[in-house]
Amino acid sequence: MATAIFVNLPVSDLERSKAFFTALGYTINPQFSDDTCASVVFSDTIYAMLLTEARFKDFTPRAIADARTTTEAILCLGACSRDEVDRIADAALAGGGSLVSDPQDHGFMYGRSFADPDGHIWEVMWMDPAVASGAKPGDM
Repeated sequence: MATAIFVNLPVSDLERSKAFFTALGYTINPQFSDDTCASVVFSDTIYAMLLTEARFKDFTPRAIADARTTTEAILCLGACSRDEVDRIADAALAGGGSLVSDPQDHGFMYGRSFADPDGHIWEVMWMDPAVASGAKPGDM
């Protein structure tokens, strides 16, 4: 059985964040969403719980980091192709996200990064399946 990951992120505007991620092609699971949180489904094993800042504070005694001024984490999602990387990153930038760094193209690996409207940094990456299976880039 694969281990699932649930990333919990504080957001300042839940509706804006839901609209942002659905514009990227992801879905919201209404079973685990309400007026204080939204469950974004990336895959069968990857989810992000977008929590209003008030709800997020229920889970930690620490101050909430301002992701616009500090880096709390870099979240990386795999993509099936270079075109999918571009589709997701372009949709993020068009939907209120911001550019974090220039695309990185290593031939066998391609990725782009953006910040969501709350400043959380996301990367989308594609890697050639042969290299992902263990082949060395020069052996292809």
